[in-house]
Amino acid sequence: MVKIKNKKISESGLRAIEGSRQRHTINKTLETSLGNEVREFRRKLGLTVAQLANLAGLSTGMMSKLENGHASPSLATLQSLSKALNVPITSFLRQFVSQRDANFTGSGEGQIVQRRGSRAGYEYRLLGRNWGKTIAIEPYFITIAEGSDGFTYFQHDGIEFAYMLGGKMTYRHGNKIYTLNEGDSLFFDADVPHGPEEFLKLPISMITVIVYNRYSES
Repeated sequence: MVKIKNKKISESGLRAIEGSRQRHTINKTLETSLGNEVREFRRKLGLTVAQLANLAGLSTGMMSKLENGHASPSLATLQSLSKALNVPITSFLRQFVSQRDANFTGSGEGQIVQRRGSRAGYEYRLLGRNWGKTIAIEPYFITIAEGSDGFTYFQHDGIEFAYMLGGKMTYRHGNKIYTLNEGDSLFFDADVPHGPEEFLKLPISMITVIVYNRYSES
């Protein structure tokens, strides 16, 4: 579970931090999952830590570290454990493959992000971030305060979904202009210039979700 705290950061900085955090989390989760599976198989066979260590050609200390997720086993070590426990190597990955990450963001919280092209009076709160194998998903809660100007355009990779929670404005996507009221939504290609054209009723609050190819980020 990842909890996003209140702190202002640029889009590029956020993606660098999240990428590093994601790699670290995956490594730790994999180590823990492998250790849990090895322990479960050992107990089913009625073996002690020392007995399994002896069968796999490992020290008791290393065996303990592996089971507790405090060490990353090499492929050779996994092969030795596989033979000692008489199970395929893929069995050690069952728990890890079945796991899914979750992001929790409390009411009024969220990472405040400075988006390129946004003006004063705009606030973007990132509500979570999910990385798949090929795509990234970013949900934002956006508020636009009294006195803000329209005519702010964005253009980026991916697709975007916008849902109006309150207020009223006209929104441009390419050559088309849409009037968005509370409860209205818009789904579009984000590589086409888009953004607020005119604010008709402020303040405005909305939810947007951006989906893009994770390998296309700069």
